[in-house]
Amino acid sequence: MDRIGDPLDRRLLNDWQRDFPVTQQPFLQIAEELDCSEETVLGRLENLHTTGRITRVGATCAPNTVSASTLAALAAPPEAIEEVAEIVGSQPGVNHSYLRENDWNLWFVATGPDRDFVDASLQNIQSQTGLDVLDLRLVRPFNVDLGFKLNGGMDRPPVPRPVLIERLQGDDDHLLQALTKGMPIVSRPYKHIADELGVPESHVLDRVSDLVDGGIISRLGVIVRHRALGWSSNAMVVWDISSERIDAAGPALCNLPGVTLCYERRPVPGVWPYRLYCMIHAQSRNDALEVLEAAKHLPELAGIDCKVLFSSRCFKQTGALISRRGAAA
Repeated sequence: MDRIGDPLDRRLLNDWQRDFPVTQQPFLQIAEELDCSEETVLGRLENLHTTGRITRVGATCAPNTVSASTLAALAAPPEAIEEVAEIVGSQPGVNHSYLRENDWNLWFVATGPDRDFVDASLQNIQSQTGLDVLDLRLVRPFNVDLGFKLNGGMDRPPVPRPVLIERLQGDDDHLLQALTKGMPIVSRPYKHIADELGVPESHVLDRVSDLVDGGIISRLGVIVRHRALGWSSNAMVVWDISSERIDAAGPALCNLPGVTLCYERRPVPGVWPYRLYCMIHAQSRNDALEVLEAAKHLPELAGIDCKVLFSSRCFKQTGALISRRGAAA
């Protein structure tokens, strides 16, 4: 378990998971707030990336706005886990892949520029593994921010900005792909992206500001690897709840301290009846179970059966695939 004892590293990881500056020299602005040099900030973040404590400094996008995605699962034979995980992880667009404690044990998120791309990815995985794939499409998110305090305290999720699809412009997918892949940790990262896209730096800054304001970029900042930072007991909890009760249960569960993600997904009749999902990221299994116990006592979840799936291994964690250019890269 990795604890961040250095106070400057802790502030970089704790304070900049969202609201990253959209300026010519964003790391200089961060350095000024931390009372250190820009070179120090760049060096610290580069080290945190190299040592696997952060995946990137970049963006996450509101789900199913500029691209398509789904949560999926396989029931992989224990003796074939490595082989199946390699097939899943090699598929373009698979950006998260975890082993969880359940008969449906290999869970992953498939992303792509459109639904046809995602469907083709799932079909490829099914064909190559010979295993059925659960396709658990998002119905609505309650909280998909996944930002939390490193001292173990959990903030209430920020109120999401309304998603204004009309803010999108024709070439934004390439910019968003660059941001979800991760911006370079250099003095002028937006200029670096602008040069790669063949547009002025001012255009990139204007577009990023507009996409953040329009809720299309849901979070811009440091994306941490929670397991590497000590949050090694992580559970996905699924609730067998009727669609009529989700209107009340979703927001209540979302606002419970310790719940880091919450959303409704489409069930698979006769196979997987669960509609309401949440994630609990904790530093110990007991801590996670305490949060789950509090969730079970919410009036909105009274009498609702649930299943808890602790993750035991992370195979892959990257940014989403948005543009077809990204698939070819």
